[in-house]
Amino acid sequence: MADKSSRTVPKVAVLMGGPSAEREVSLSSGRECAAALRGEGYEVIALDAGPDLCARLSEIKPDIVFNALHGRWGEDGCVQGLLEWIGLPYTHSGVLASAVAMDKERSKQVFRDAGLPVVDSVLALKEDVMARHVMAPPYVVKPNNEGSSVGIYIVNESANTPPQLSDDMPETVMVEAYAPGREMTTAVMGDRALCVTDILTDGWYDYDAKYAEGGSRHVLPADIPADIEAACLDYALRAHQALGCRGVSRTDFRWDEARGLEGLIILEVNTQPGMTPTSLVPEQAAQLGMSFGDTCRWMVEDASCNR
Repeated sequence: MADKSSRTVPKVAVLMGGPSAEREVSLSSGRECAAALRGEGYEVIALDAGPDLCARLSEIKPDIVFNALHGRWGEDGCVQGLLEWIGLPYTHSGVLASAVAMDKERSKQVFRDAGLPVVDSVLALKEDVMARHVMAPPYVVKPNNEGSSVGIYIVNESANTPPQLSDDMPETVMVEAYAPGREMTTAVMGDRALCVTDILTDGWYDYDAKYAEGGSRHVLPADIPADIEAACLDYALRAHQALGCRGVSRTDFRWDEARGLEGLIILEVNTQPGMTPTSLVPEQAAQLGMSFGDTCRWMVEDASCNR
């Protein structure tokens, strides 16, 4: 799309915002990444992704697209397919890996086939979930294709009645056995798992805990036994590879200390993790000596089509 012969400084379009439930998080990621890339010497155009995205990209003619979108349309293979179609190199995972990772039930099957630990779950109609317990409590109800803990319902073991879901929950939802324990996460960059972060909150690691001021505290490297640390690094890299992810991903875990290694399970893989300087992935990269600018530059240099 772009005539690169007359330009030595790469032009990067940072996609942000978009129409998903995670729009505000994406705007924050996009602003921070755009600023960091300008600091690294790139020509940067921040672009709030809307229905005219293809026309805007044709007008801007970037060399590379930095995908800072989160949630549906930006993280589920849709925008990746558009970028493949028009031949623009982009960051993060490609069409198939993005689509499968965003579909929690399908990604779980990939993890099972790869010998990775997950908890039992079923897909159920929203009306059935509100009419009866479709799984013995405790369990969790969530959308099958959203991120950032959007639309999470926890049904406790003592619950006598099923949950009453909000009108904006999809018609089909995932019902998943509740996994007790500590919330941990491991980022992967390329072919390397970075480290393990222990995420401390006063309650459930929900949307507010992830993004509200003081909602959670990150401890890295996590104070955990060596075998659990090694397993997190191994599982995260294997999950990244099993899905066919590219660039950066982040695998979230729950660990029940009382059960040792058997208590470690994968919750999900995020192919478009948050990207502010205090987000989990940049924190882990910083632990290994990479600045936020270094991390964003690495992602741009890793960009390609046919991902």
